[in-house]
Amino acid sequence: MKIVAIDLGLKRIGLAITLDGKIVTPLPAVHRRNRNQASSEVRDILAHWEAQKVVVGIPMDGDSEDEMRRRVEHFMNLVDANLPIVLQDENESSLEAEALMKGEIRQKKDGRIDSLAAKIILERYLLRVAI
Repeated sequence: MKIVAIDLGLKRIGLAITLDGKIVTPLPAVHRRNRNQASSEVRDILAHWEAQKVVVGIPMDGDSEDEMRRRVEHFMNLVDANLPIVLQDENESSLEAEALMKGEIRQKKDGRIDSLAAKIILERYLLRVAI
């Protein structure tokens, strides 16, 4: 099953994909100028990869969970991809991604950390459903 993961941010949207449910690959991040542009680009990426499911990271069991659920729901309504959407805990995924990038010269702002966070989110989801 082709599954795309989204790490939804206010400036960048990290993306990752699995084509076989085993290997997860980060995709280039979407740089968010406005919600319509960002949702359109995400919709195009989902169509290009023929995604069958979307996994979206949210911080669970925290103060911001309800607000993030609303933001994710609103954004995914704009994407309007008509795909199953699953929420996955993203706690600490950006910190893990930064640790993986330690020593890299690139700046955080290029979107690589965001897409690595999406990769971590998707790997967590795959582990959860495999159990």
